[in-house]
Amino acid sequence: MLGVVIFSGSLPATRIAVGSFSPVFLTSARAVIAAALGAALLLMLRQARPVHRDLASLAVVAFGVVIGFPLLTALALQHITSAHSVVFIGLLPLATAVFGVLRGKERPRLAFWLFSGLGSLAVAGFALSQSDNASFTGDLLMVLAILLCGLGYAEGAVLSRRLGGWQVICWALVLTSPVMAAIALASMPDAWPGLNAPAWIGLAYVSVFSMLIGFVFWYRGLALGGIAGVGQLQLLQPFLGLSLAGLLLREPVAWTMMAVTGLVVLCVAGAKKFA
Repeated sequence: MLGVVIFSGSLPATRIAVGSFSPVFLTSARAVIAAALGAALLLMLRQARPVHRDLASLAVVAFGVVIGFPLLTALALQHITSAHSVVFIGLLPLATAVFGVLRGKERPRLAFWLFSGLGSLAVAGFALSQSDNASFTGDLLMVLAILLCGLGYAEGAVLSRRLGGWQVICWALVLTSPVMAAIALASMPDAWPGLNAPAWIGLAYVSVFSMLIGFVFWYRGLALGGIAGVGQLQLLQPFLGLSLAGLLLREPVAWTMMAVTGLVVLCVAGAKKFA
């Protein structure tokens, strides 16, 4: 639950940060900061290095949750509000389940695909109904972000059985740190003094909490209670995200957002039941 609460603040914090930082700098800087903390944890606790066969899986995790999701959501939040984007987060458990099915080569029942399709149609219908007030580019970026994050979550859950939960995200961050550090240096803001306090707070939150601490709790919880059981808590994330968008950012939260989010959560719960 701690992991879910921490992740719920990611999109509002990103929305604040992209008001002052470019999406590329924000994505690379948060990865570098989290990688430094992750490396310190790995060294202090004397964790064994991943073996060669784990590198491909770590690359998938890094591509999904270190690079893909942060960058695409930062780009999307330049076009849409965080409240609007949270509706798409309702599909994240579904994307994780689908990639888990594909990764584990399982054969779910027909009901799984029916619930999956209904949930996807609900989000697609919401995006179309909001086409006058939102951005097609922002919606498309959010869909791609969800797909990549689901892939990273599923691959990380499988890999955590060998490396351990928090070690997965730490090693993924460390492996990408040289490239992300170079990108951060190349995309630094021109005027540091002009940046406001909320932008720094947003950067700090997504770097320390969203990129590292949240994963420590999340992967540890999955390891203790199982992906299927503990993963159900992720269904609360959209509602927590909408609450934060309304309370902290004063963004309008329409009843349609709550209704679609509720429908998606029911579809995800049904899909996971028959997975």
